[in-house]
Amino acid sequence: MNARTRWTLCAAALLSAPFVMPWTAVLMPGMGATAAAQPRVKQMAARHAAKKPASPPAESTQTTQLPPRVPFTAAEDAISIVPGIPEARFWADSVADFKNALPAQPGPWLILSSGGEDGAFGAGLLTGLTAGGKRPDYAVVTGVSTGALMAPFAFAGPRFDDALRKAYTEVSAADIFEAGGSTGESFVNSWPLKDFIAKQITPALFDAIAAAHKSGRRLFVVSYDLDAERAVVWNMGAIAARGGDEALNLFRTVLLASASVPGAFPPVLINVEANGKRFAEMHVDGGVGGQFFVAPAALMTTTSDYRLPATRLDIVVNTGLEPDFQVVERFAPSILSQAVDAAVKVDTRMMLALTYAAAKRSGVEFNVATIPAGFNAPSKGPFDPKYMGALFHTGYEQGRSAAAFADKPPPYPSGPAPQSNHIEKTGAN
Repeated sequence: MNARTRWTLCAAALLSAPFVMPWTAVLMPGMGATAAAQPRVKQMAARHAAKKPASPPAESTQTTQLPPRVPFTAAEDAISIVPGIPEARFWADSVADFKNALPAQPGPWLILSSGGEDGAFGAGLLTGLTAGGKRPDYAVVTGVSTGALMAPFAFAGPRFDDALRKAYTEVSAADIFEAGGSTGESFVNSWPLKDFIAKQITPALFDAIAAAHKSGRRLFVVSYDLDAERAVVWNMGAIAARGGDEALNLFRTVLLASASVPGAFPPVLINVEANGKRFAEMHVDGGVGGQFFVAPAALMTTTSDYRLPATRLDIVVNTGLEPDFQVVERFAPSILSQAVDAAVKVDTRMMLALTYAAAKRSGVEFNVATIPAGFNAPSKGPFDPKYMGALFHTGYEQGRSAAAFADKPPPYPSGPAPQSNHIEKTGAN
């Protein structure tokens, strides 16, 4: 891998560390992996290559020159809509649109964070809540990145728990990306993830989401419009309620966009319209705009007097928050890897603090579930089914226990960070 590739991927990691970090050892040998680990990384890549289909889709082939984009202005993008489904989305910073999209009646909200393969924790927690008889019908479900991928199952209800479990325990790296499948916009190809999403979002699940939306509940997924540098909230229930193949394809496309790490995965172009002009916006991982979504930032500040119209907030954090001691190599990618990993933890904690304050101001019950600090299951690489299975089980046991959630954000660590017992950083570590 040449130096230019390494540095570009470093930039991608800076934007979307929660999803990139678990498999930087594959994309960037040395980024969190010691020299002793390199043979194992190569073996891992070889295993992944051996599992690839013999004839991948044509879109997975390397592109030397991409077609030019239709130009458009900021003013056009600001008023753009999805043709035929104007209610499909709204800007995440629009207070008025956010309020208009909410259910008529308050109820419990479920907030699902980013986290890549560590989404196995949230999937396990939800199924554990079902097993313990403590899972409500959430009035609002929001998801970002991996949280977006599990949000449809969570929203549709417990009868889809088994599908949720399989999605987070039987998946492997070969189901997520094609190593070496550079597209000109990214350094791996995400066609396997696109196919995986298409298989998971079945007509039955799509219909269940539509029915829940018509009953007054809301499912929101966040992607990031890279052209506008603004997060977008997609009203997934409204899309499902439209019905038909066009709506189903948009639904799946939005999920892919919300989990598409910029630079690593290809961005997702979504067709929109403004004043009769059609063009395509470039959307990437929703985590670029924040690790989870509750409400527009203006309503979450400590100076706001807005009261959240919820009866409780259940926040599931799919990323580890504890420091992880590493003797960092004197190598730029390793330095960036450790710095970004730390920054994401700080950012997540700050978002939790703001949400806690907003909940208290609103008189809303605050609940947060985080990966236990002591979880340290070994991983053989990105999206290792055994690692994800262990994390799913941890979430499941926590979900059905009496202490599924804490009533305040986890305390900030004090003292030296424990040293990782992994050869390379993976998952919650």
